[in-house]
Amino acid sequence: MFFLIPTAAAVVGLPYIYLKLRSKKLAGEDLSQYDAAIEPFATAAPSEGLDELNAYIHEMFVVPAQAGNAKGGWENKRERFDEAGLARAFPDDVEFRPDTISVDGRDIPGAWTLLPGSNPNKRLLYMHGGAFTVGSDISHRPLTVQLARRTGMAVFAPNYRLMPENSRRDTIEDARAAYDWILENGPDGTAPIEALALAGDSAGGNLALMLSNWSRDNAARQPDAVVVFSPTTDATLSSPSMKANLATDHMLRPMLKPILKMPKLFLLPAMQHHYNMSPSDPDQSPIYDDLSNLPPTLVQASSDEVLQDDAVRFAAKAKAAGSPVELQIWAGGLPHVWQIFDEYIAEAEAALDEAELFLTKYIK
Repeated sequence: MFFLIPTAAAVVGLPYIYLKLRSKKLAGEDLSQYDAAIEPFATAAPSEGLDELNAYIHEMFVVPAQAGNAKGGWENKRERFDEAGLARAFPDDVEFRPDTISVDGRDIPGAWTLLPGSNPNKRLLYMHGGAFTVGSDISHRPLTVQLARRTGMAVFAPNYRLMPENSRRDTIEDARAAYDWILENGPDGTAPIEALALAGDSAGGNLALMLSNWSRDNAARQPDAVVVFSPTTDATLSSPSMKANLATDHMLRPMLKPILKMPKLFLLPAMQHHYNMSPSDPDQSPIYDDLSNLPPTLVQASSDEVLQDDAVRFAAKAKAAGSPVELQIWAGGLPHVWQIFDEYIAEAEAALDEAELFLTKYIK
């Protein structure tokens, strides 16, 4: 009977050891060396607008999450995001001009945001957020309009393939195709480029930073400047603020709370299976890439969101590698990607003022 003990131990222990070793491999390098206490760049004042915004976020994100997306699934959620963009009133002189990127037998639709006087040869590629599952050039018009107005650039937002019906690798391929395309194409067709900026929020911020890394070695030229709002940089979910700020991040908590309950021993292999790529693959997690020789980059994040330390760690590692990266942590209860909510809070305009100063410093 005692011979069964080592057999049972092997049956239980060997899979455990395998998962532990595999999880450690998938976790990538230890990023804790880049943790730091950051003095807030600015602090929001409690306002009626912030209360109204939190109520909107609850209705837009928390309530549907509690309902489990029962009504229409992903399509319903995507429609709600686009409806938010369509509900905005924009000046009559703003043009949203559809365009299509054709590459390798597939089309990537998108739209230019143009204002009178926009320079078609100074272009900004905007990667929209939405957890790689929702969002479009329509949902993110509040940001593309702001950036076009403030920079005088022609802003293009591609509608990269979304999960879950497409793979994570598909989003990366579409982002790279959009980058190559905008170097040679403007709103009026094929034309030389004079200046290039790259921007994005949340998941789109991830794609923007991935493109910034990738362009260094693989594109005809790098961006002249990069601006990202609340980017996700680490798909291993290892940043301390992932759990420390879960209670204060009203937007991302419904999605992340059940995921963060899973032990990393099982979470990372599950994520590799889900995405068919390691969570620490630099294509998926730009913080694990070589961060030297990057273009001037501005990173903004809220001290109350779970992605705060994704921003802190990325900026610290990039600076240590000698890249000109500026970090702005905004305190005072601001939500994830608060820059898009300029109808609600003055801090959105204030953060976009900083983005404008940064971009116009490098876009000549």
